[in-house]
Amino acid sequence: MSSIHPLTALAVVLATAATDAVYVMFTSAVVARRRIPAASWSSVWYLLSSFAVISYTENWIYVLFAAIGSWIGAYASMTFLHRPSGGAPLGAAPE
Repeated sequence: MSSIHPLTALAVVLATAATDAVYVMFTSAVVARRRIPAASWSSVWYLLSSFAVISYTENWIYVLFAAIGSWIGAYASMTFLHRPSGGAPLGAAPE
């Protein structure tokens, strides 16, 4: 097994965190039936995910860093979407 490069590992964590956050925003836009934002988030999602895939395919250990980043991104974006503001969360289904 080759050595882990700390900067690559950090970049994978950040890229997957951003990717997961963008995925949550994409899903929120889809649930809210907002076509332009959904399409925009989708394109950003694929651009970000390509970095992570390219980075960790050289060494399987980077998949662990990708998983960490994915968890961080989903948690942070769900925190943002469900913050207490008195109203419905962003992307909530219409009543």
